[in-house]
Amino acid sequence: MSANTRYNLSRLFEGDKVIWMILFFLCSISILEVYSASSNMSYEKGNFWSPVLMHSLYIGIGLLVAWFVHRIPCRFFGWIVVAGPLLSVVLLATAYFYGAVNETHRFMNILGISFQPSEIAKGSLVVVVAWLLSVMRDEEGATPSAFKWILGFTGVICALIVTENLSTAAIAFLVVLMMMFVGRVPWRLMGPLIGLLTLAGALGYATLKFTPEEVLDSLDDTPVLKRLPTWAHRMRDHVEFPADPDSFDITTNPQIVQSHIAIATCNVIGRGPGNSTVRDFLPQAYSDFIFAIIIEELGLVGGIFVVLFYIALLYRAARIAGRCEKNFPAYLIMGLALLIVTQALINMSVAVGLIPVTGQPLPLVSRGGTSIMVNCAYIGMMLSISRTARLQSEDKVPKSKLI
Repeated sequence: MSANTRYNLSRLFEGDKVIWMILFFLCSISILEVYSASSNMSYEKGNFWSPVLMHSLYIGIGLLVAWFVHRIPCRFFGWIVVAGPLLSVVLLATAYFYGAVNETHRFMNILGISFQPSEIAKGSLVVVVAWLLSVMRDEEGATPSAFKWILGFTGVICALIVTENLSTAAIAFLVVLMMMFVGRVPWRLMGPLIGLLTLAGALGYATLKFTPEEVLDSLDDTPVLKRLPTWAHRMRDHVEFPADPDSFDITTNPQIVQSHIAIATCNVIGRGPGNSTVRDFLPQAYSDFIFAIIIEELGLVGGIFVVLFYIALLYRAARIAGRCEKNFPAYLIMGLALLIVTQALINMSVAVGLIPVTGQPLPLVSRGGTSIMVNCAYIGMMLSISRTARLQSEDKVPKSKLI
């Protein structure tokens, strides 16, 4: 490759080169594994190429979104603080009352385009929290006023999400909690909040575990609590896995069972791309459980590499945040990286059986137009910060700049 070609590529793809490489590698893995895992969808559509071609189109558009957003100077992301909260509340409320798709209210359909408002709300939440942490602070860190505003806005957004998607609301709140830790919110405020969350988690677990089945069945038509039976069954399926092999029914919980089979039958290097044996029996093999297919086909080596890509993304975000001269881009890039990586860890934990089924896709890998577009936009924002934020030289960065 000539020096002129390298210069042109460098001008075309500005920002942190490692983040660009992570984006391209994850998108390449996504196309390969969705192509392999979409056998059921290909059979249903009667077209072998249709699912992967549509997914490749989404990936291509997502890369264009990332490139376009990375060209926007990061100072303009502050405008999201003005429009983001209002837009998020309006979209979430509209989806709840008028956006029923497949008996859920997670999606909206505008001009034939279906999307999840919660994906937009999560990004807006991160931007608002980053802005509050950057403007409401003193020499000791974030002020109590910042803490109150963050909790207020986070509470509204999560309350609108939680009735239809508990896991998304939990991820959003967890990311905000980690951002407050990074933003040095005083422990006299964080401590009681963590204690309250622990108590709420224990009460929620007890409610899901011990509520009688007839009571759960009576909640199916209750607007606010209609998802409670689903949460209870998922939690019970996870903690009450039958110990006696003779009482085990492979058809009772096919997602978890087939996912475990895929992982248990892999080896160090896997069966090879396209050679999965459980993809025809695993529901949502191309979405919620694609990590199981990755491990089955690419082995433990492939699974570890995918995990390392997300860890490297968080590491690069932390390095860039530590070099930012201003607080807002530093907190924003950390929040966006935490949002992507936390969701990835949740998805992978479900696939290997560490936590109950959540329905969270693997960011930048799973099939799904909304998820791909929004996560590519997040990556574009991170690249913009690495490209346009004023960065200090690494040897002058204070050790305690962020925490």
